[in-house]
Amino acid sequence: MLVLGIESTCDETGVALVEDGWRILSNQVLSQVPLHERFGGVVPEIASRAHVEAITRLIEKALAGAGLTPASAASAVDLIAVAHRPGLIGSLLVGLTAAKSLALAWDVPLVGVDHIQAHIYSAAMRATAPFDLLGEEEVFPSASLVVSGGHSALYASRSWTEHALIGSTQDDAAGEAFDKAAAILGLGYPGGPAVSRAARDGDPASVRFPRTLLEPGSLDFSFSGIKTAVLYHVKGQDSGRDAPLRPDIRVADIAAAFEEAIVDVLVEKLRRAVRREGFDRAIVSGGVAANRRLRDRLERFAAKESVTVRFPDLALCTDNAAMIAGLGYQLWTAGVRHDQTLDAYPMTAR
Repeated sequence: MLVLGIESTCDETGVALVEDGWRILSNQVLSQVPLHERFGGVVPEIASRAHVEAITRLIEKALAGAGLTPASAASAVDLIAVAHRPGLIGSLLVGLTAAKSLALAWDVPLVGVDHIQAHIYSAAMRATAPFDLLGEEEVFPSASLVVSGGHSALYASRSWTEHALIGSTQDDAAGEAFDKAAAILGLGYPGGPAVSRAARDGDPASVRFPRTLLEPGSLDFSFSGIKTAVLYHVKGQDSGRDAPLRPDIRVADIAAAFEEAIVDVLVEKLRRAVRREGFDRAIVSGGVAANRRLRDRLERFAAKESVTVRFPDLALCTDNAAMIAGLGYQLWTAGVRHDQTLDAYPMTAR
């Protein structure tokens, strides 16, 4: 079964063609980082306009990558899968409108996909050949941690299509905290890669930033406090955001200490989740899952706790349409059906 997937939840436009839920024939992603860089974060109106400008040519490019044309795709594509939640509503509507239009023009069925759950599915796929797909019996039940610019969430996952939310962020997501810390330190955007690059030359023990774990046993997240702690430490408690860094500040040390604090919280929350649920398997996905320090720490955690931790390939950590097409296939196989009344939702389903 050939599935065309469309991703437009935030600031990446993605179109992919995936066969039988795992074999990636084409996976095209157009990043909007250059458009948002000077603002230090995603501007929703700019993002939605950029999706409008990119979506048609990206569909054509993805089809060409799979050896298809718009004309031949009408008989070759069996299903359209589109991310319809959660995300920026204007961006979501661009992808959803394109998906509905293709479904009508080609007379093929349509299925809506939860973007966060697709990140979980990305851990089952491979970005390059040889392609394979892990069987559900190898993966589930599992604690699934999704950490990205807009999301920090924990799920008790029973299959590729069954995920119960057991923890979520109460304020900033982990990736958002990286962006804000990078802005404070003058490291640029996107913040995750910028902070990680700076942290390589830093001492993570140089500063002890707060690890907000909330009440005992809580699986929820809170990262707004650490952002404020970084601001006060490097600029002074009575200084504004535009104040210069204190002259004694070594940016690499602050970046390393900040990264270590974020990683400590993520590892501890995953530890709590697997223990509470009685799982010996975990999935960690989303853009922050590409962080090398997080991967190293989780590998140590896995060895110590006898837990199998799976990550997506680095190329599939950030937003992409291959994961949308892959999960779309699984949803369709499980009996999920949508039609032209499918709507977009800025919040995820609980």
